[in-house]
Amino acid sequence: MFPVSSPHHDDGTAGPRTDPPQRPLLTLERMLEDLGSTFLAPLAEVPEPTRRVTGVSVYDPLDDMLVSPGLVVLGVGLSEGPDLVGVLREMALGGASALILREPVALEAATAELAGVHGVALLGLTRGASWTQLSSMIYSLLAEPAITSESETIDGLPSGDLFAVANAISSLLDAPVTIEDRNSRVLAFSSRQDEADSPRIETILERQVPEPYLRMLMESGFFERLYSSEEPVYIQLTSDDTEIKGRVAIAVRAGGEILGSIWAAVPETFSPEQMAVFRDVSKVVALHLLRLRAGANVDRRLRADLLSTALEGGDGADYALERLGIDDSPIAVFAAGVLGLRTRKADAAIERQRVADAVVVHLAAVHPAACVALLGDTIFGVLPVQSMEAGEAHALRLADDILARVGRRTPLAMGIGPIVSSSRELLTAREGARRALRVRMEQGDSESSVALFSRVHVEALLLELRDRVAAGKTTVTGPVARLWAHDQVHDTQFIETLRSWLDCMGDVSAAADMLHVHPNTLRYRLRRLAEIGDMDLGDPEARFAAQLLLRIAPELSAPASQE
Repeated sequence: MFPVSSPHHDDGTAGPRTDPPQRPLLTLERMLEDLGSTFLAPLAEVPEPTRRVTGVSVYDPLDDMLVSPGLVVLGVGLSEGPDLVGVLREMALGGASALILREPVALEAATAELAGVHGVALLGLTRGASWTQLSSMIYSLLAEPAITSESETIDGLPSGDLFAVANAISSLLDAPVTIEDRNSRVLAFSSRQDEADSPRIETILERQVPEPYLRMLMESGFFERLYSSEEPVYIQLTSDDTEIKGRVAIAVRAGGEILGSIWAAVPETFSPEQMAVFRDVSKVVALHLLRLRAGANVDRRLRADLLSTALEGGDGADYALERLGIDDSPIAVFAAGVLGLRTRKADAAIERQRVADAVVVHLAAVHPAACVALLGDTIFGVLPVQSMEAGEAHALRLADDILARVGRRTPLAMGIGPIVSSSRELLTAREGARRALRVRMEQGDSESSVALFSRVHVEALLLELRDRVAAGKTTVTGPVARLWAHDQVHDTQFIETLRSWLDCMGDVSAAADMLHVHPNTLRYRLRRLAEIGDMDLGDPEARFAAQLLLRIAPELSAPASQE
């Protein structure tokens, strides 16, 4: 019922999942404090508020239950009744921390009492929030650096704990705040968001400023004002159908670099004293963001190195997979590329990393055992799948889900390699994913943005043969070469005639319609090209050879100009 990875142990060993590399000391109390009102509310008294939270899993009635200590279970589809009671009993046996149900819930007193006796907190997911959003938010809290008594602090707050920082700023300014990056993605938010407005709630739920409001801010020139000023800036947006509170925002800087911004939802602009406080706290936030970025860079490099080693499929692959927390189940490898990047090289690299990070966060919510990293210009991912037989379908569903969630703002193409059962085969899976991705990126007008290698193997081979021809390692010879040379000298159209006839599988009428000529004209051209090219059109081997060369020779790939 719960396919769950076991948490990290105090001695540094790990179960199947090791990303993030070290579990933070997250408790139920802290989770409710950070996510309360916007996402969660207790359905009954929380029996042990200080109980650890170590992971998240989704309830699945079709899978066997596997519960680890500290697990938070998302009870998708669960409601009051025998199933709920059974789930609570099994969770108690495994030491789970909390069960979350979709509100509204008509909870019976006996059920609440049972949960309390077993130490399982019953929490409600607020209306309007999605399970994916909640899972992503809990993972974000888990992914923060571990906070211990020896942890570094900045101005008395644990280094890198942006949620604690946001709550402290909210208390100082008496307003709900968010901390956002340069792309208007929410990094952390304070409590009291219910005092703001619907755009702020939507921003929290999506972890991103909604497109309509982002467009309003850009069209008003607000970001130029914000990033060019060292003082807090006030703005009041208006909407015909939505009540919007004012915002006071300030850019977060490290030297000349903009790291992000802090936003307070307010009924009116701040007093001079509050403006001064806001300016001062932005410097503290800058230190936290720099600390987080440094830690994230180390984690990215470690994950990328391990994933690269695993995908080589050599002697170190087993160890790398173990460090990444991936067990011996069948594995799918995907490769993803960002489409249409025409920015400077440095900006393109930043955008690819942003997309890779978004994929990491999304998969952490829906497929926690996966591992993703940006290797060169390509995002690679390793996905443990259910079985060799169902692996492709499973990976394809996850890829479609990634494109639906992550690819909405940045167009992506993805390739999925063959499903493999051992680490030694990972190089084959990686190359299959890379080749499938190239096919999909070459076919920009394809209906689907995901390519399975098993479905595009031939197209991948043709692209590789085309590379050999383009590099001069293979030349076009025989009848096709003679026809192409004749077209260049005499301005004839024998190559295009041959291509159309072959594409129409020898149907003279269809090929004539394609070329806008009379069928008898086409028959005459076929006789002439057979003579000039010394080609037997009745020989299937000759036809196959001609069609192959027409596909792989770059100079022959574009139709000839018509007279």
